[in-house]
Amino acid sequence: MQLATGAMATRAHARTGLAFTELGLGTAPLANLYRAIPQEEARAVMDTAWDGGVRHFDTAPLYGLGMAETRLNPFLKDKPRDSYVLASKVGRWLKATSFEGREGHGKWFDVPSRVGVYDYSYDGVMRSLEFSLERLGVDRVDILHTHDLDVWTHGSQEALDGWIRQFVSGGHRALHELRSQGVIRAIGLGINEWETAQWLAERAELDVILLAGRYTLLEQGAAKSFLPVCEEKGIGVIIGGPYNSGLLAGHEFYNYDAVPPELALRTKRLKAVCESHGVSLIDAAFQFPLRHKAVVSVIPGSQTVAEMESNLRAARAEIPQALWDDLAAQGLIPAGRG
Repeated sequence: MQLATGAMATRAHARTGLAFTELGLGTAPLANLYRAIPQEEARAVMDTAWDGGVRHFDTAPLYGLGMAETRLNPFLKDKPRDSYVLASKVGRWLKATSFEGREGHGKWFDVPSRVGVYDYSYDGVMRSLEFSLERLGVDRVDILHTHDLDVWTHGSQEALDGWIRQFVSGGHRALHELRSQGVIRAIGLGINEWETAQWLAERAELDVILLAGRYTLLEQGAAKSFLPVCEEKGIGVIIGGPYNSGLLAGHEFYNYDAVPPELALRTKRLKAVCESHGVSLIDAAFQFPLRHKAVVSVIPGSQTVAEMESNLRAARAEIPQALWDDLAAQGLIPAGRG
């Protein structure tokens, strides 16, 4: 582990040669998620991240229906291209439509009138990336994740199986070509379910997997088989949603919905143990995934400068081993470092 600008620890990924800052910035919240954010406020969050040493930026066409990528464009414009790791996603491309016809009403505010078209084919991947490069203003991205190949997104296993067949027969080939041409450095997967992620990791050639919300202080099912598979294959794991949509950061939401009673109780127990060791729950929640050797970066979203500063503090917090031992003894996390 070495220190980057702003004293941010980094982790090298042998398979791709990429160096990830342990704290990355997920850009969905900056793309007017649940409320409209002025451009200058979004830029202030990105500047705070950069000044704090963050050099891993994650985006997608879905976020703000293109707005996240266009907001990154002027921010990255004057940064040396090799000084940061940039990830975007494929699996849907954006089609112009009317205001009434656009997707995401009630979720995305003051965003372009676009609707996402699912497309995991060879041509779909190429088309999506071409649009992303234009919005970002760059000529390459470091990681291209295939986005949302999961039941949660597509509604049923049957529907998902059809999209997976399209990806395996077309999109995966496109990613290989893009990597061989140097347009991308890593073939990735951005997904909400560790089970599907493991199935694909065992069958497709993947360099990196972004797993959102499924390996946290509240959920550790991914530790049983998914993370060992990634470790064995040299797949770098990026953890998104380390606070489970805010529950572990003191908010009353879990996976963007109401909090189940059993998880409210588990959170209360976690907080009590953390406080007994003089550690804030949010600091422990951020650092927990990094205890596993397969994990290369954690990317919570930040919608305000205060949230970004909180994430920077969490990344640098000193967590005593006694806390992890205590959590394991109470059955709240697996024993050992993973």
